[in-house]
Amino acid sequence: MKILVINPNSTASMTAQIGESARRCAFAGTEIEAVNPMGTPASIEGHADEAWSVPAMLELIRDGEARGIDAYVIACFDDPGLAAAREIARGPVIGICQAAVQVATTIATRFSIVTTLPRSVPIIEDLVEAYGAGHRCRNVRAVDMPVLALESDPVTAEARLVREIEAARDVDGAEAVVLGCAGMSELCARLQHRTGVPVIDGVSAAVKLAEGLVGGGYATSKIGAYDYPRVKFSPVLAETA
Repeated sequence: MKILVINPNSTASMTAQIGESARRCAFAGTEIEAVNPMGTPASIEGHADEAWSVPAMLELIRDGEARGIDAYVIACFDDPGLAAAREIARGPVIGICQAAVQVATTIATRFSIVTTLPRSVPIIEDLVEAYGAGHRCRNVRAVDMPVLALESDPVTAEARLVREIEAARDVDGAEAVVLGCAGMSELCARLQHRTGVPVIDGVSAAVKLAEGLVGGGYATSKIGAYDYPRVKFSPVLAETA
C-alpha cells in the first residue's frame, strides 16, 4: 500500500525526520512518501498557522488521489484541515493527534500530553475533548520551546521532555504520555527508555492505523459530511464570460 505522510509546514528537514519515523514502524510492503508544501509557515503554532497551511495541504491530497495513494497521514498535532482532507480523499485520512489519543486510551486508563509551546495547550485540550477522551487526559504540558527548537537545540528539548514526562507520571498520575508534536517523533524510543513511561508518537500511531484501515478494506465514507466537495456553478461568472 502507499501512504502519503504530509507535514503541513514547509520545513523540509522536519519532513525528512517524520518520514524516517514513519518508515521505521511501517510494514515491509508499505511505501511511505513524506512531503511538505511550499509557501506554508515554517512551523505550525496556532490557529492562523493552521489556516495558512491547509489549502496547500489539500492540493497535495488532490494530487495523491490522482496518483493512487491509499491513505494519508497529516503530520501535525493540531490535525489541521482533517475534515476537509477527508472530503477530498477516497482512502483513510489520519491525523496524528487523533491516532495518538486512540492509542493512549487503548493502552492506558489515564494519559498526559507533552507539547511545545503553552499557546498550543488549549488547542490540544479542545481536540482531545472533541475526540471523546477529555476525561482520560490528565494534563497537557508544554516544554516552552518553539517547534523549530526541537532541531536547533535538541539537547535542551530532550531534557525538558524528560522532565515533563516524569512530572506527568509522578504529578498527573498518567500511565502513558503522548508527544504533542510531529517533530518529536524521533525521540520517542529514547524518551521511553529514559523515563520508563510508555511514550506514544502520533506519527507511528497514525501510520499503523492507516495500514490497518487500508488492509481491512476501509475507506472514507462518501455518504453525508465527508462526501466529495460539490462542484459549484456561478451564474454571475457565466453571464460575464
